[in-house]
Amino acid sequence: MESKVYSYADIWKVSLPIMLGLLTQNVMQIANTIFLGRVGEVEFGAAGLAGIYYIAFFMLGFGFSIGAQIMIGRRNGERNYDQIGTIVMQGMMFLLAFAAILYFASTAFSSHLLPILIKSPHVYEAASEYLEWRTFGFFFASVNIMFRAFYVGIARTKVLTMNAAVMTVVNIVFDYILIFGNFGFPQMGIAGAGMASVLAEISSILFFAIYTAKTVDLKKYGFQKMKFRFSIVRRILNISVFTMAQYAISMSTWFIFFLAIENHGERDLAITNIIRTFYMIYFIPMNSLSTTANTLVSNTMGTKVYKNVWPLIQRICILNLAIIVVMALITVVNPEFWIGLIASNKDMSLVYETVTPLYVLLLALPICSIGTVLFNSISGTGNTRWALIFELITIVFYVFAMYVIVIHNKSSVAACWTVEYVYWGTLMVLSFIYLKKANWRTKEI
Repeated sequence: MESKVYSYADIWKVSLPIMLGLLTQNVMQIANTIFLGRVGEVEFGAAGLAGIYYIAFFMLGFGFSIGAQIMIGRRNGERNYDQIGTIVMQGMMFLLAFAAILYFASTAFSSHLLPILIKSPHVYEAASEYLEWRTFGFFFASVNIMFRAFYVGIARTKVLTMNAAVMTVVNIVFDYILIFGNFGFPQMGIAGAGMASVLAEISSILFFAIYTAKTVDLKKYGFQKMKFRFSIVRRILNISVFTMAQYAISMSTWFIFFLAIENHGERDLAITNIIRTFYMIYFIPMNSLSTTANTLVSNTMGTKVYKNVWPLIQRICILNLAIIVVMALITVVNPEFWIGLIASNKDMSLVYETVTPLYVLLLALPICSIGTVLFNSISGTGNTRWALIFELITIVFYVFAMYVIVIHNKSSVAACWTVEYVYWGTLMVLSFIYLKKANWRTKEI
């Protein structure tokens, strides 16, 4: 079977819509941050902490969708198009049932353990108000991520930009209405931000459903096979159980990092939330290109022309690194300006205290940009078991560094963020060695 050698232009064609989609989604998150920054510093920090908590649970479902995406990409590369719709529908039904488990588990955890883990009662109260509404999003997000898996797997990513734009507009409008109580609605504060995010996800489902019905050849992709077949789910789980565990472990330790910072004080948590917002912005190109690596590697593996895989990964790494270096240089020119835009308050001391931690993050970005592409390329080959093993090894080093620097020494916020060097450095080295030395070419899915 012939295999297309993906050029920089081809990579950019796939990744740009994903990037624009992530950009609009991050505009949504930044809008939340800016709106809540006007409510208060406690709400500002609590939203970041609660958001990470939500994502830690959500990533279990997202990990399943990545397994489905890998399988869809392989079937697309093999040109077995009629098998793709079945994967999407079975995955969607499974995730809706799984969402109920996530909802009740996260609710129980937030009620009984978060009061023990969060030091500030004000932060806990604000986080609980946010999560009371936000956790309903598990059900709607489950449908959305399977639509995403479908379109990324078949490399039709332009729709993601349009969908994200719809979500962003809906979220910002309802943020403005519900957080501040405009147009006759009650003033809900941080709870309004949680509700606005859920309403945005509902709008996303409506958009995807209409777009798919109007533009996709449902017969070609086998969407007419609606009967639930656990055999398909089991095959997805054979791949995704490792990505589910990988994402859950990764985001759980990220949540622990935020908890540890919160125990330093509300000011340190506010600074860390600003740095997290910058991280989200820098991760727009990094995430889009790592997702592109995953799907293009999977498609290339489907053609069985394995010699084209490593040159493809190299091109994506170079493109990712170039974009990140440019973004970092733009930030360095006037960091106080950019921090002030996000902090959205008149306390200039908060802005100045954030500059040094931001520099620490900027120096980690080149390592991160290469590491995330290499790591996601492993999953693209279908070898998700090894991806999980590397994640676990990395987490051991990361947690040890976090314990020493963040928990035991209670170092400055800038010093605390050096744990990112440990995480991405370890993951980059392990992924590079595997892709160069291991026999990943024979993996069947």
